[in-house]
Amino acid sequence: MITNVTLSTKEQLLLQDQKTHEEQCILKYDNYANLAVDSQLKTIFRNIAQKEREHLQTINQLLNGQVPSMAGQSSQQQTGQQQTGQNTGSMPMSQQASIDQSPNNPFKASDKDMCIDMLSTEKYVSSTYDTTIFECKSAQVRDVLNHIQKEEQKHGEQIFSYMQSKGMY
Repeated sequence: MITNVTLSTKEQLLLQDQKTHEEQCILKYDNYANLAVDSQLKTIFRNIAQKEREHLQTINQLLNGQVPSMAGQSSQQQTGQQQTGQNTGSMPMSQQASIDQSPNNPFKASDKDMCIDMLSTEKYVSSTYDTTIFECKSAQVRDVLNHIQKEEQKHGEQIFSYMQSKGMY
């Protein structure tokens, strides 16, 4: 069930920031899934990218004044994306490009480098959700953002566990 909410200007600005963070996470996870050498890491990055798409969709709903129910969120959103063939939320096409993997590209990150970057990114994004949660007046909005923040922390945990299992941490 979706309820409506009126957001203050400050809440809208904070959510716009979160939207940008989610778009960047999607871009990075998609690119890193293509660059990763280890198939397990590719899968981790792809799965997390999908969750980030769900977060982006939720943030977009909030920005439209709708507070979604967190029950059944993942299955509903994945089903909708499979039916439409879309998996990038409202991300502009210019941000959907992959990193050039040609020999002329100087960007050569190892699996460890990508894990370090994404673990740092997840730490940062989780902390920005903390600020946004404290600045929202609606308990329902705070609950939705808290749900997303916990998932961001789980992403960090997945990356940390992978790194630890591979002797990277």
